[in-house]
Amino acid sequence: MDLELSGKTAIVTGGSRGIGKAIARELALEGADVVISARNLESLEATARELSQETGSKIVPIQVDTGNDESVRYMIQAAASALGHLDILVNCAAQPGGGTPPPPLSGITDEHFWSDMNIKVMGYLRCARETAPYMIQNGWGRIINISGLAARQSGNTIGSMRNVALVAMTKNLADELGPNGINVTVVHPGATRTERTFSSIESQSQRLGITMEEAEQRMADGNTVKQIIDARDIAYVVAFLASPRSIAINGDVIAAGGGTARSIYY
Repeated sequence: MDLELSGKTAIVTGGSRGIGKAIARELALEGADVVISARNLESLEATARELSQETGSKIVPIQVDTGNDESVRYMIQAAASALGHLDILVNCAAQPGGGTPPPPLSGITDEHFWSDMNIKVMGYLRCARETAPYMIQNGWGRIINISGLAARQSGNTIGSMRNVALVAMTKNLADELGPNGINVTVVHPGATRTERTFSSIESQSQRLGITMEEAEQRMADGNTVKQIIDARDIAYVVAFLASPRSIAINGDVIAAGGGTARSIYY
């Protein structure tokens, strides 16, 4: 299937590594020119060189702190200048999680809460707010918010709250922007293989006193396909949602964690 992304432009926040990097790669392989943004400029520039050589598409690194209004405003303006027009926004910048167990109620601090919510929830909203006028002017656009399956389960209070908030934000933006040709969706990855997975499995192996193979299998057993979903698997889903082919999906959630056992969502 031709996703009709050739000639489109995209911004991928959190694009220097992990799921964001995989998404940027897939969009570029489909023919889109891509701005990748994150806080670490050195890492961004290295990723831009790698993806540009691999895909042949234009990859532009622009440093940003999505927790800061002015930084986001500058990034979006610089992206529009570098790409000429803005078609697609993939919000993927967030504080890394999963390395250690989430804190109980007694361990949750104001600083932890506000920092997490400011970067992931308000950060996504800032990027959408600054990008939407360009899409409205074009009469077409796609905004994809990368959230997480913590929205559908307990065990991580702030993780659940921020991801549920992203679903509410997505639906509101979809209803408002849909008449302008802009579809807004949210993707919930589950446990996903990225550059950080080896160290995470190693840490779990040591903590539980089990082998690396057993720790990896425990991670795989968390879904119904019984294998660890790769970052590129998430990127395939996002590439479709970013394309004109996804017109039928707006304001909805796509779970991309390999299937959650027993639960029914409708």
